[in-house]
Amino acid sequence: MAMSPTISPRLKFTRALRERFLGRAAKALVEIGVAVDNRLVALMEESGNARQSQNRRDVWMAYKRYRPLWLDGTMTSWRDCLDPMKSRKTAVAAKGPASSLELVGVDVVENKILASRMVQAVAEKVHTELGDLRIRVQFLESTEELDGGDLFRPEVLVHLMIEQWARSGMSIDSWPWVSEVVQKLLIERLKAIYTDANELMIQKGVMPVIGFKDRLKAPARRTGPARPASASHAQASVEISGEGKSFGRQGAYPRQQPQATQNQPGPVYGEPCEIRMQTSSTPLTRVRGLSHGIIGQIRRLFVSHGGGDFVGTTHLQQARSAKLAAAFELPQPGQMEYASGGAMYEDYSPADVARVAGDLRDKSDKLKKHAEAKGEKATIEIVALMFQAILAEERIPPVIRVWFARLQMPVLRLALEDSEFFGTTTHPARLLIDHMGSCVMGFDSAGVHGSAMELEIKRIVQVIEQYPETGKKVYQVVYEEFQKFLSKYLTEQGSNQKIVSVAQQVEEKETLAIQYTIEMRNMLKDMPVRDEIRDYLFKVWAEVLALAAVRKGPQHADTLALKKSATDLVWVASAKPNRADCARVIQELPHLLQCLRSGMRLLAIPPSEQEAHIKKVSNTLAEAFLSKRQTIPQAKTDTLVQRPDHVEHVLSEESLGDLPIDAEGFEMMLGMEASAIEMVVRGGSRPTAAMLAWAQELQVGAWFTLHHNKQINHVQFFWRSDRKHLNLFASSSGKSFLIQVGRLAAYLQAGLLLPQEEEGLTVRATRDALTKLEANPERILA
Repeated sequence: MAMSPTISPRLKFTRALRERFLGRAAKALVEIGVAVDNRLVALMEESGNARQSQNRRDVWMAYKRYRPLWLDGTMTSWRDCLDPMKSRKTAVAAKGPASSLELVGVDVVENKILASRMVQAVAEKVHTELGDLRIRVQFLESTEELDGGDLFRPEVLVHLMIEQWARSGMSIDSWPWVSEVVQKLLIERLKAIYTDANELMIQKGVMPVIGFKDRLKAPARRTGPARPASASHAQASVEISGEGKSFGRQGAYPRQQPQATQNQPGPVYGEPCEIRMQTSSTPLTRVRGLSHGIIGQIRRLFVSHGGGDFVGTTHLQQARSAKLAAAFELPQPGQMEYASGGAMYEDYSPADVARVAGDLRDKSDKLKKHAEAKGEKATIEIVALMFQAILAEERIPPVIRVWFARLQMPVLRLALEDSEFFGTTTHPARLLIDHMGSCVMGFDSAGVHGSAMELEIKRIVQVIEQYPETGKKVYQVVYEEFQKFLSKYLTEQGSNQKIVSVAQQVEEKETLAIQYTIEMRNMLKDMPVRDEIRDYLFKVWAEVLALAAVRKGPQHADTLALKKSATDLVWVASAKPNRADCARVIQELPHLLQCLRSGMRLLAIPPSEQEAHIKKVSNTLAEAFLSKRQTIPQAKTDTLVQRPDHVEHVLSEESLGDLPIDAEGFEMMLGMEASAIEMVVRGGSRPTAAMLAWAQELQVGAWFTLHHNKQINHVQFFWRSDRKHLNLFASSSGKSFLIQVGRLAAYLQAGLLLPQEEEGLTVRATRDALTKLEANPERILA
């Protein structure tokens, strides 16, 4: 008789923890249901035109009807996530082996987009509590990462909630009306639920204190069949027992497998990359997890050694002590003078970086002597150590490090007044330094010194020095200015300008072609139009309209004439039961055929292919002319004439998917420059919604390692198209790579495109500072 596998006490405990989590999430869901109803009622009471009022009432009436289905469906789908592997197998079995070949519908894509936006907002607010829970659960279950369908993941809860909204019968277009109240309430409840789960584990003795090393170390990775641990080993690492007993540590960390260093080359191409990325956490997940861990570590450091939370929080009324404020204004005798913002006016050559670092260390020590509060001393020390790490980064050209050094005192002023500098990794000051650093790390000193890049960084530093009293606002302004400068600076290098111009035209043309095709399909959906005419309109005329709109504008007289030709062709191809219509067809047909030829010449279709299309169209029209059936009512014809005029504004960008790239046409438009660009149109599997979101978040100017065609290229991301479908990367050798957004996400997912820096410069510098403080915490108050 077969024996059922024994479940360890640790797994029983985490299972019970998830059930408790589900119970509290269910109560939150009921509150969300009430909040949504109140929101829709409030919307009905707001002023608006008759159509808006009716739409709001329709949505509210639909919600009254479908609310139980939405809540019950969400709860059922959440409950399935108690055993994510089982539910995934059940779903696959139900769909059958061919399910992997199904096309992803527009509604599914829109659900993922809506979910990803809310997930980002929720995760930002609950990252501390979720990070602690994640570490404790991974420790108990000896896993590297939570399963992709784990109930503890906020993205799982959010995605299923939005998915069930559409499945219940509610229009997905109505979700944005209620998303704000759902998001607010979900954040409040999830923070409390995650806190409750952490407190319960602490009561059971599960990692009462999460140290800095715990956040950096990953649990053991099992590379072979699991073996039962010996009694002595189990006692040495973790005490496992039943209800009410301890899961506490006995001083041993889980053994780790050796990991590849950052400089070690990864797989060049192919299936191993896919397997590696699908069986481990993505770089984006790792970076965000580590970044959130750093924020938590700083908070604990302030609590334990700074006498409270971040200094900006405890000193809002009295920002800094009078002595410390006065110390910022004191000039340093002999060597240098300081602006009112506290930064050095004097410029330095690249060889003076070490002396600048020493001077800044002295200045920090003197400021600490004037500080009265422990939190102020802690802030001064952490900022000083952060900038020491930045100035020691040899990949940044020395001339840029000198300008970065001048930011230390303005940043210190900001950190003393604004708690968000340490409380989030998305503070404008951090984003500015991170972005400038990531851009210049790929250049050598000669390539930066005296360049427009150095002049822009110099300008930014001087602007920050001039406005120290504006807080983070000045950083936000210059950060936006730097992004605009970067877009212009990178696209004007070498042949980039023409490549960008052509790529932008290609994107606009292909986007419009898809929009025209979809709109014409909708227009002709219920009309008796022959297949030959449909094919011609979808495959040829949509391209004609798109190219005309790009070259002359969508509302140009010539473009409008071509749009009218499409409706004329549909009308001519329908049956003509009376003499008047027949006479009109005979009169207008020559002009119509001439318009069709003119449009195809615009596409540079060879004359032989043009005549083949004209012959097929003519034969179809002749058959329709003699037919007595399948007439198109005049009312529908009139509607058909009006609809194409504003097709460009009908569809959302998210619904278009990847744009097809005509390599031959692209090279023809580029001319001689075509040899300097390579189009990446294949490789990698279908990317997840998270990877698509990451592809959209990549910052212009950042450096990457691109594995393509069995070659490794060091590339800089220098351009993203206006509609965000096309991306250009330039290598140091002068080669450029054009990548569609879907393909870009697939390369990120497969590990074929790897960020040179997985985390920001300030996050890495903060980690270095915390490591030093962990080794010697007394230096905070010294």
